[in-house]
Amino acid sequence: MNPAESGEAVAAPHPRPWYSKILSLCLVVFCFEIGVFLIVFPWLDAWESNRAATYAPWLGDVWGSPFFRGALSGLGLVNIYIACAEGMRLLRGMVSALGTMRDR
Repeated sequence: MNPAESGEAVAAPHPRPWYSKILSLCLVVFCFEIGVFLIVFPWLDAWESNRAATYAPWLGDVWGSPFFRGALSGLGLVNIYIACAEGMRLLRGMVSALGTMRDR
């Protein structure tokens, strides 16, 4: 039996505090920046000139592999997807909050 059938009042969802919204916005920006970095940087010339191969010679082969670079670019796409999904969730929450403010 749900509260609407029993005649009990259903409590309205509690609005999120302002700092939660700011942290969500920071997450969106951070995920988007990391995503763009992971998509672009593995394919630049600066990728080849790193110190990873000096410390572990076997890592140089993996580091220069196009498959590894593609995997990192795929992780970048996942980060951009997370940023977009979180941004849409944040916008949806703000629109619904504006809607409840108009209803008052």
